[in-house]
Amino acid sequence: MDGPRPAFVLHDHRRPRPHFDLRLEEDGVLRSWAVPRGLPDDPRRNRLAVAVSDHDLDHLTYTDEDKSIADIGWWEEHDRTERRMVFTLHGRDASRRYALIRTDGDWLLHLTKEQSE
Repeated sequence: MDGPRPAFVLHDHRRPRPHFDLRLEEDGVLRSWAVPRGLPDDPRRNRLAVAVSDHDLDHLTYTDEDKSIADIGWWEEHDRTERRMVFTLHGRDASRRYALIRTDGDWLLHLTKEQSE
């Protein structure tokens, strides 16, 4: 892989109501999804992920009284189509493989059955 690895951050955001923000560095910005119930921990239970506006890269380490960093690290893409992206988040304590799947209006975040060791 050439160059630095693309970063990700998972923000624990407490306003306007508790949710998580998944942000993936791509093309000089942070692509962002609001994930109301957090990242899935079971491949049988998908989580809603609502695409929100891109954020500047300086948001990668941003925190305030309502927003903290739940996890941070780098990510790698494995496969992408117009309706699905498969990627691994390499966080502080673990690496987990997910798929973002586009539905009619939003996205579903899915923990894949196949996990890299």
